[in-house]
Amino acid sequence: MAENPQQQIQFRIDESKMHTAYSNTIRTTPTQDEVVLDFGMNLPMQFPGQDPMVIFNVGSRVIMNWAGAKRLAINLGQMIRQYEERNGEIVLQRPQQTPPSEG
Repeated sequence: MAENPQQQIQFRIDESKMHTAYSNTIRTTPTQDEVVLDFGMNLPMQFPGQDPMVIFNVGSRVIMNWAGAKRLAINLGQMIRQYEERNGEIVLQRPQQTPPSEG
């Protein structure tokens, strides 16, 4: 019986075309075959004489197949659990509701 020596595979990461962006919110859109992730900034705006509004400024879009999205969800879950074990629970704040204006 011949033994199969384990072949070592080199793994290299090429970051030469990478760009970095900060995001404080995400919009997800599912399709039959993919998940669309729009990353961006919620920008609160208030103009004189108008109700306050939030503008979602999309900066990056990532499209993943469902298997890749599941791996991402598992990885993020593990990272968040480890972070909270070291630093305490991350508290999510609900957006403050403004009472409807009477007029």
